[in-house]
Amino acid sequence: MSNLLTGSQMRAVEEAAIAAGETRGAALMERAGEAVVNEIYDAWPELYGVNAPRVAILAGPGNNGGDGFVVARRLAERGWQVSLALAGERARLGADAARALALWEAIGPVMTPERLSVALQARQAPDLSVDALFGTGLSRPVGQQWAALAALMARSARRSLAVDIVSGLCADSGRVLGPAPHPVDLTVSFHTAKPGHVLDEGGEITGRLVVADIGLDRGRDAERAGGRLVSLVGAADCRAVAVKPVLGHKFLHGHALVLTGGPGCTGAARLAARAALRIGAGLVTLGVPPSAQQEVACQVTALMLQRVGDADALREVLSDPRINALCLGPGLGLEDRARALVALALKAQRPLVLDADALSLFAAAPEELLAATRGRPVVLTPHGGEFARLFPDLARALRSPAEAGPAFSALDAARAAAERAGCVVLLKGAATVIAAPDGTARVHAALGPRAAPWLATAGAGDVLAGLITGLLARGASPFEAASQAAWLHAEAGRRCGPGLIAEDLPEVLPQVLSALGSAV
Repeated sequence: MSNLLTGSQMRAVEEAAIAAGETRGAALMERAGEAVVNEIYDAWPELYGVNAPRVAILAGPGNNGGDGFVVARRLAERGWQVSLALAGERARLGADAARALALWEAIGPVMTPERLSVALQARQAPDLSVDALFGTGLSRPVGQQWAALAALMARSARRSLAVDIVSGLCADSGRVLGPAPHPVDLTVSFHTAKPGHVLDEGGEITGRLVVADIGLDRGRDAERAGGRLVSLVGAADCRAVAVKPVLGHKFLHGHALVLTGGPGCTGAARLAARAALRIGAGLVTLGVPPSAQQEVACQVTALMLQRVGDADALREVLSDPRINALCLGPGLGLEDRARALVALALKAQRPLVLDADALSLFAAAPEELLAATRGRPVVLTPHGGEFARLFPDLARALRSPAEAGPAFSALDAARAAAERAGCVVLLKGAATVIAAPDGTARVHAALGPRAAPWLATAGAGDVLAGLITGLLARGASPFEAASQAAWLHAEAGRRCGPGLIAEDLPEVLPQVLSALGSAV
C-alpha cells in the first residue's frame, strides 16, 4: 500500500528530513532533477539516438522551478539544446532554487517567457516540453499568461512532461485552478503520488504518472506528514482474499443474502449474487418475491433461492444466524416493498451493502437513511448522481469552480459523507474513494496502466456491490471489503478488456484470484 501525500504533508516530510540532518534542500532538488532526466530516457528511449534534441522548459519562481533548472543543466550536459524561460521574479526564488539557477546560468541563458513563446511558434516543434512552472504548493489560479504558455508548450512539443504536477492542478484535489491545463504525456512526481494526480481532472491531465525516489524515508511519513494519511489500494491489500483454510467448510466462509426486485427486474441482483459467490462466500441466497421465483429459478444453479415477498418474510429468513451479509439495491425497485426491506435490513445489525435503488429510495428524504445507517456495519456505494441525491451540499461543493487551493475534493466529500452517515461510503469513479466515519480513507485509481474504461457498462456496479457483499460474508470489515472489492472489480475489468459486459466480470474472478494467490 502506498500513501498519497497532500501538498502540505509533502512539505512537512521534506522539512522534517532536513531538520533531522538527513538531507539538504539543495540535495533533494538535485535528486529530483536527475530523476526527471532518467525518466525522460526511460519513457522515450528513442531519444538516445537523437543528435542534440531540443527541449523547452518553463520554470516558475518556487522549488518546482528549481527542479526545472536542474533538469535544464542535466539535459544540457547530455547534449540537449535547451530553451529555458523563467516566469516571475528572480527575487522570489528561495535559496535552493536560486543556487540551481546560478548553476544553470553558468552554462546557458535564461529567456523571457515572451521570447520562448515566439520561439515555439516560429521554430520547429521541440522534441520535449517540460512544465516546471508551479508545483504542489499552488494555492491560487494560474495567470492567463503563464497558463497559455504552458499549454502552448505541451501542444507544440512532440513529447510533454510535467515536473511533480501539471501547473494549474490542485495537488490535493485534482481540480483546476485557473485556465484548464493541456494534458501532458508524462508526470514525474517525487516520494509519493499526490491526491491531485488521480482525483477529478488530475486523472486525465496528468498523463502517465511516475513516482521517483529522492531519498526520503517513506516509513516515517506517518509521523512526519501530519494529519491522517490516505493510501492507494493495491494488489498487496487483496492477496489475503485469494487464500482459504484447507480444512474449512462452506459455512466458515459466510452466507450472503441478496434481495431482488420483481419479475423482469432480477438481473441486477443475480449479477451481484454471482459476484458474491465467485469472490468466495460459502453460500449465496437470492431472496425473491414469489412472483419472480420462476424467472430466477430458470437462471441460477449454484445460487440458492428463497422467497422473500415482504419484510415479514425477510424477518423469518434472518432468523437463521448463519446469514451474515446482506445486499439490497440492485434492481430492488422503488416501491413500498423495497423501502420496508431496507428498513428491516438496517435494523438487523448485520453487515449490509446498500446500492442503486436502495439509495434512490431516499432521494426525497436522505436524512432518514443517514439516521438509520449511523453506527451500523453498512457500506453505501453511490455513483455521482446517487451521491448528489444523498449529499446535495457536498455534491454542490464538488461542482463549484475551484477558486483557491487546497480545493474541495472527492476525498473531502467522501469523508464528510461517511462521517454524516456513520458508515463506510464508497464513492464510485475512475478514482474510487472509500471513506470510513473516523476519516480513514483509501483511493483506488483505475487510471494509467490500471485503467478499465470498459467497466462503464450496465450492471458493472451491481457486480461491485456483490463483491463487497461476498467479502463481508467472508469476515472482512466494511472498510476492507469495500477497498478490496474496488481493486478486484477493476482488475477483473482489465482482464476482460474491450467488449466487456457485466456478466463477464464474475467469470474472470478465478483468474484474478489465482494470480493473487501465486503472489502470496
